Amino acid sequence: MNIPSPPVIHRVTALALRVEPWTWRFADERRADIDAHFAVKRREKPKIWNGRVLLGRNPVFTEGCFSASYFEVDFASFLAWRDWGFPDREVFNGFGMGALRAADGAFVMGEMAQHTANAGRIYFPSGTPDLDDIKGSTLDIPGSVEREILEETGLRDTDYRAAPHWDCVVLGAAIAMIRILHVDIPGETLRAKIEANLAAQAQPELSAIHLVRVSRDLTASMPRFVTAFIEAQLATSSNDRS
Repeated sequence: MNIPSPPVIHRVTALALRVEPWTWRFADERRADIDAHFAVKRREKPKIWNGRVLLGRNPVFTEGCFSASYFEVDFASFLAWRDWGFPDREVFNGFGMGALRAADGAFVMGEMAQHTANAGRIYFPSGTPDLDDIKGSTLDIPGSVEREILEETGLRDTDYRAAPHWDCVVLGAAIAMIRILHVDIPGETLRAKIEANLAAQAQPELSAIHLVRVSRDLTASMPRFVTAFIEAQLATSSNDRS
């Protein structure tokens, strides 16, 4: 029996993520199976779109920096790789997340709507990087987080203060680059503000907003890399008070 490795958190202040051409053998060799899988998923959720996304390889953590190379692939290949248990371990899904934290310490997360590929899951605003996140020949994770925050919550970069560091949570085939975004209003007020923005959208990505203040607020609908990050933050806050 394979026992999954626990999450590992690396704190860095710099990201060096280059985008370069690379042929993914998995996507080529399993093309017919991938297309069939996506056809099934599209029948289940007609709104999902087979756009282009970016996946990573060759991750390296050095003193204060996370570096990796990224390549372009279709969303159908990514979805099959994810749904089939990440059969190619040479590749990882590396994405940015904006950990909204209200003035009273509450973390604010969204529940994905039913029409999305991750329906029912609860996590910080984020998304698999795509071509809009490329700046020159590099992947702009800060820009990706800023864009996802705006699209999902309506908050602009003037509404929060970004921490100077990233907590990179490594778990299996995922690397979540999480940056705390401090918002100078209480959690309930922030939740109401985001909910008002969602109510004005024809088809919002989020169906609900959740607040996490203590460990008992964590649920099974939250990915492990998110709960590991929050547990570490709550433990630090508790130590600071003692």
